[in-house]
Amino acid sequence: MDPVQRYAVSLPGPVCGHRPATVVVVHWTPRSVDGNSVYTDETGEFQVSINADGVASRLDADEGHQHQCLHAVPLPRTGSPVG
Repeated sequence: MDPVQRYAVSLPGPVCGHRPATVVVVHWTPRSVDGNSVYTDETGEFQVSINADGVASRLDADEGHQHQCLHAVPLPRTGSPVG
């Protein structure tokens, strides 16, 4: 089975910030961590591993700034019809 090529990952805003989540689109890489695929944004600076349940974990977060259990939503392949 081919891996999902793209995900939208939601990053929560600051606690009590009352602003919507930031959404980052990440793309599949051939890397894996602990059996989970690694995805990265276009800059390569934001990297996450995403498990089969759609839970993303940051790989490059500073200690104490890592958000666990980020929500990842699979996106259709580029050029795929929607609907």
